[in-house]
Amino acid sequence: MVRTARLRLIFLSISIIPARCESTHGPEEEQEEEEEEEEEEVMVMVVMMVPCRALRRLLHVLLFCPLAKLGIQSRLPAVRVKYLLLAWLCVLGASWVLYMQYASYAELCRGHVCHAVICDHYRRGIISGSSCKALCDQRTLTLQRCMSTSPAYQVYSGRWKERPVVIKCGLRENPKVDGGVPDVAGLPGGPETSLFRQAHTGHSNLGDQSSLNVLVERVVTLSDVNRDGKVSLAEAKSVWALLQVNEFLLMLALQEKEHTPKLLGFCGDLYVTERVAHGSLYRLDVPGYLRPLVPGALSSALNRWLAPAWPRRARITIGLLEFVEEIFHGAYGSFLMCDASPRHVGYNGKYDCRMADLRSVASEATVRAHLRGRRCEVNADCTYGGDCTATCDRLARQCNTEVVQPNLAKVCTLLQDFLLFGAPSDLRGDLEKQLRTCVTLSGLASQMEVHHSLVLNNLKTLLWKKISNTQYS
Repeated sequence: MVRTARLRLIFLSISIIPARCESTHGPEEEQEEEEEEEEEEVMVMVVMMVPCRALRRLLHVLLFCPLAKLGIQSRLPAVRVKYLLLAWLCVLGASWVLYMQYASYAELCRGHVCHAVICDHYRRGIISGSSCKALCDQRTLTLQRCMSTSPAYQVYSGRWKERPVVIKCGLRENPKVDGGVPDVAGLPGGPETSLFRQAHTGHSNLGDQSSLNVLVERVVTLSDVNRDGKVSLAEAKSVWALLQVNEFLLMLALQEKEHTPKLLGFCGDLYVTERVAHGSLYRLDVPGYLRPLVPGALSSALNRWLAPAWPRRARITIGLLEFVEEIFHGAYGSFLMCDASPRHVGYNGKYDCRMADLRSVASEATVRAHLRGRRCEVNADCTYGGDCTATCDRLARQCNTEVVQPNLAKVCTLLQDFLLFGAPSDLRGDLEKQLRTCVTLSGLASQMEVHHSLVLNNLKTLLWKKISNTQYS
């Protein structure tokens, strides 16, 4: 009897304990349990929405297993499903950005191909140049960070004897290094370069200029790499190929000017220039595949926050205006800026303007030759490069050769965003007025040259007055 009574008490205590435990749950804990059950139901619904059974299993493992194994469900009952999904979306987004970065790098950056081709041609005696030995034999000229924007035109930062440089190389599918270059190899003594001079004069992209002979002499001197008084076939081929590149030609023409990077050497289709410390007007450059996702207002606000102080921006602007003046009716004719982009304008550590990319700057003779006789329906059909646009004669259905918008108008459009924000209050009104006048300049006006010079000088004077006699001047 005693044993039976003890067993009854044990069974009663066992049956009472769960009831007591259940009764100890407060309303808050019951609400949390209900929320956990709702979250599990939502997660199950998310899994069931996936059509493929294999994908459903994978999603189930990703969503449930980490939480179950680590005990997070019991430790953090307040974790919401939306936060979990947001975390996974962030992981997927970061993975996509890394993949796009790798894919664009693999497509755009082919410096190893350029190095192999150039050195192979150099060792076979096809090309020559002042940088060939440093690139291929001594290895003192090295490619480092890729800055290419096109697979056919490789741009790398590098070092040459501990000096920071920029290395640019053209990759062509079917290179024609001859390109009409006369065979000057073996020509003796004094007249060994006369035929080469005649070829350069006859095929120059600068048009018919009185001072062209000075530039031709400079090209011939540059071609004679070994300084033996002769231009070999390999030397002639190398320089001839580079002279078809607008940037290389402009560097030679503006060699003494302070706003163009210095040409340091070349080897075949590869040439080396000094590095510009800041390669763009703005420090933040959003990659192309991210631009649809990043609001323009956000990138503009960040660039304004990262921009130099206004007096330093004024100093950069003055240098840019001086560059426009240098290429407008210079010693070797006029040059046109056919893609006025902030990514092409840079500055050094002293905030002096340096053009980081001159590939979009073409001689007026080249642009006219491209437009002359070209068939068109609208003005957009009469475009050279990015924005060197002429009018279309709709009666004759041919392009006119006069470019509508001059260089200064394009630069002023660029400066409206770069220069106006943060400008001193006593200067802002006059600055806005001058920039508005500048943007409306037309290349078709009869008084264009006089008006162009007047507006340019007014802008420079306005800025110089403000920063002169200061530490920024």
